[in-house]
Amino acid sequence: MTERPFSEIEVYIEAISSGRAKNIVALDVRGLTSIADFFILCSGLSSRQVLAIAENTHFDLKGKKITPLSIEGGKGENWILLDYGNVIIHVFLEETRAFYDLDGFWMDAKRIDTSEMEAKAKSQIPESSGDDYDYDDDDDYDD
Repeated sequence: MTERPFSEIEVYIEAISSGRAKNIVALDVRGLTSIADFFILCSGLSSRQVLAIAENTHFDLKGKKITPLSIEGGKGENWILLDYGNVIIHVFLEETRAFYDLDGFWMDAKRIDTSEMEAKAKSQIPESSGDDYDYDDDDDYDD
C-alpha cells in the first residue's frame, strides 16, 4: 500500500476537525523554517470556542499517545498554540487570525488539501453529538 501524501498530519487534522474549528489550513513549511515541518491554522468564533477546540484537540491526540512539547495560551485567550514538535497547531479567534495573518506571512509554504481528512473526521462524529464540553471547568489541560 502506498502512503498518501501528507499522511503524517492526518491524525492532527482529524483531531482538529472533530470539533468546531473553522477555516482549517495546513501549511508545509519544510525548507522555510527549522522550527517545524507543518503549521496547522484554524479559527473559532469566540475565545470560549478557541479554548474548546484546543482542549478537544489536545485530549483527542493525548488519547492516541501524542503529547505536546508545550501549549501556549489558555482560558480567555484569542490564540492558543499547541506545539507537537514537527507539527504546530495555531487555534485563533477569527479577528486575531486576520490581524496576525500567518496565512499571508507563510504564503510561500505549500498549502495542503485537507478536505478528505476533514470529511473523514466529521463522518465519525455521531449525529447527536452536541457541545458537551464543560466550559466552567477551571482545570488546566496539561497532563
